[in-house]
Amino acid sequence: MSFIIPKEIYTGRIPEIVFGKDKIARLGGETALPMHFFEGDFPNKPLIAFEIQDTKPEDYPQELAKIYSSVWDDPIRWARFCEALGAKAITVRLMSIHPDSKDSKPEEVADRLRKFLTEVDLPLIILGSNHIEKDAEVLPVVADVSRGYNCIVGKAQEGNYKTIAASAMAAGHSLIAMSELDVNLAKQLNILITQIGFPKEKIIIDPMCSALGYGFEYTYSVMERIRIAGLVQQDSMLCSPLFADVGFYVWKTKEAQASEEDVPQWGSLYERSFMWEAITACSFLLSGAELIVMRHPDAIRVTERFIDDLFSLRQ
Repeated sequence: MSFIIPKEIYTGRIPEIVFGKDKIARLGGETALPMHFFEGDFPNKPLIAFEIQDTKPEDYPQELAKIYSSVWDDPIRWARFCEALGAKAITVRLMSIHPDSKDSKPEEVADRLRKFLTEVDLPLIILGSNHIEKDAEVLPVVADVSRGYNCIVGKAQEGNYKTIAASAMAAGHSLIAMSELDVNLAKQLNILITQIGFPKEKIIIDPMCSALGYGFEYTYSVMERIRIAGLVQQDSMLCSPLFADVGFYVWKTKEAQASEEDVPQWGSLYERSFMWEAITACSFLLSGAELIVMRHPDAIRVTERFIDDLFSLRQ
């Protein structure tokens, strides 16, 4: 008697997000739990976007400075450098707008973004600074300036979602909605966003991220429960692609920054740092993340090879 693999019957489908203008990228669209190729369709591989910032980074440690310090004074040069490294999408993080940074005004950011959009044709994700008030002030202007470029804009949070979601909807962008490590909060935020008219099919859930060894297991379980609720339990408000802001959190850790002189037993800082990012990203892929923002090119290469190896099993 031949063995027949028992299969789960899924009732949900993750919406497909397509973004970009001249060059486009796709994510989502699957009908089964992560990497369960034997149970459903997986039309798109998870997408990794290189991060750049709109000002010289204040939080990039030594191993990232070695790679980007020659280009990080100019976001356009930085984006082109990432494209030469194989970037399929770019994330621009507007750190200059944070009150503790340059506190840039909306008009300044808009002028820089207009120039950026004429010079860079990769699919674009535009993130604020995670300062609720300042993001609510700047992101609507940014969304309008990038109208017609079909971007992903974020992050909308409970304290500013009305302004950001409304502007993203008016400009035709997709939206990243961030809640704080709670399945019910993620669902509630999606409900609130759709109640103002934003299409559910263009929402990407960010349940907050974490780094390996720094609350990773909890974040993983939240993502996993969101994915199960959407696909298995017919919860349409949780049936959305998942976002993992991996680089932002990993490169704050001691393991990615401590020198070999300080902790010689930890070995090579280069290998330790980029592998910390790669392992975090690969793990989140298994919990359901479809869109991941990363920083180190070698970490991205390892993660993309992991994705290719897994998807080689797709029938």
